[in-house]
Amino acid sequence: MVRVRFAPSPTGYLHVGGARTALFNFLFARKEKGKFILRIEDTDLERSNPVYERMLMDSLKWLGLFWDEGPDVGGEKGPYRQRERMEIYRAFAEKLVSEGKAYRVYAYPEEIEELRERLLSEGNPPHYSQEMFERFNTPQRKREYEERGLSPAIFFKMPRKDYVLHDVVKGEVVFKEGAIGDFVILRSNGLPTYNFACVVDDISMEITHVIRGDDHLSNTLRQLALYEAFEKAPPVFAHVSTILGPDGKKLSKRHGATSIEAFREMGYLPEAMVNYLALLGWSHPEGKELLAMEELIDAFSLDRLSPNPAIFDPQKLKWMNGHYMRNIPVEDLAKRAKFFFEKEGLRVEDEGYLMKVLSVVRERADTLSELPKESIYFFADPEVEEIPEELKGTFEELLEEARKLTDWNLEKLSEVFKALLKKHSVKPKDFYPTLRRVLTGRNEGPELVSIISLLGRERFVERLARAIEGVRGR
Repeated sequence: MVRVRFAPSPTGYLHVGGARTALFNFLFARKEKGKFILRIEDTDLERSNPVYERMLMDSLKWLGLFWDEGPDVGGEKGPYRQRERMEIYRAFAEKLVSEGKAYRVYAYPEEIEELRERLLSEGNPPHYSQEMFERFNTPQRKREYEERGLSPAIFFKMPRKDYVLHDVVKGEVVFKEGAIGDFVILRSNGLPTYNFACVVDDISMEITHVIRGDDHLSNTLRQLALYEAFEKAPPVFAHVSTILGPDGKKLSKRHGATSIEAFREMGYLPEAMVNYLALLGWSHPEGKELLAMEELIDAFSLDRLSPNPAIFDPQKLKWMNGHYMRNIPVEDLAKRAKFFFEKEGLRVEDEGYLMKVLSVVRERADTLSELPKESIYFFADPEVEEIPEELKGTFEELLEEARKLTDWNLEKLSEVFKALLKKHSVKPKDFYPTLRRVLTGRNEGPELVSIISLLGRERFVERLARAIEGVRGR
């Protein structure tokens, strides 16, 4: 059975690159009827924060990426937080020591740093070997460690040989002999290093495929050596392409919003985010771009992942979001938009009225956060609009006629408009834009007939009267 994992560190918000990695793992697991596992890599005790962990999990759920095993749902291969797996790492490390594949080092961190500096000053790469550390492993130093309650670090004995990675995306990658030296797998404070913990977790959780960003490609040499040392076949690796900004540089904060949380706050829909992220480094076999989750699952395959960098285009994402906003049921749109209206101080007490408003304005918005701006005149009076001198008489008579209408409907009102235009010899191109500004405070917007219908007689008359009174006041 296919078993994949997404393993974020809870040290910040969920970056779009991380979200894309999670999405690819999720799609592959669902396509292959496998398991999608969430593992929290929280061994960076200083930077890891439970608040970020909750936010990461909330963002994944918002995107619809629900996991089969993880910290909150459990599973047979847990625990699923690395800080809860320390005994497991210790046991795996001790196994390597007992087999002569790893060794203890009684050097203090500053002594290891001095060794590193010496190697560099001699023009050598900082590649360690067991022989270099022997002078520290004296009986006296071991007693000193014991008396002080210290634990030695454990280093892995890196085989001096070539390693070859057959990557689904990158193809054949050769790591030459001597690329790295021996490396620490368990620090003196008992914490595992990233590469060691990653391999131990993937072995014990029976991970079959590792789909991750190509910034992890350099880690793979150490991991291949560890799999070999544990006599375990490595998983299938697929290192997906880097995400670049529109300027061709690695996506970062200088390009604007880069976290899922930020796009959520800006009013993007999870359906649009998922659809867009899926197209960053993967393509549909028929070239389709607008794809629901089920369509993505059905079409997804690792062999369609591209090795070329993906360009994150905010404008295309916004266009795609607008498409989804205009095509979801208006009841659904109203539920999602309500938060953004209230955030702008617009109280929505009648959801039925909100749905009618959204039916009219959603063609003019691409994000949920833009809807209140496009709708504000349906909930609050605009500033008083100045009526041109030559139209004052027409609008005063329009107010009188509107007040007299007993049967308030658009057909009757349209007849009034036409009669007044003819009586006062007013051109439609002068009258209707002015009426729009009186009612909405804007030069553009939905069809005037839709605006009048939603505002209703009372507010139509009130805004017309305010405009006329405003003119008289001057």
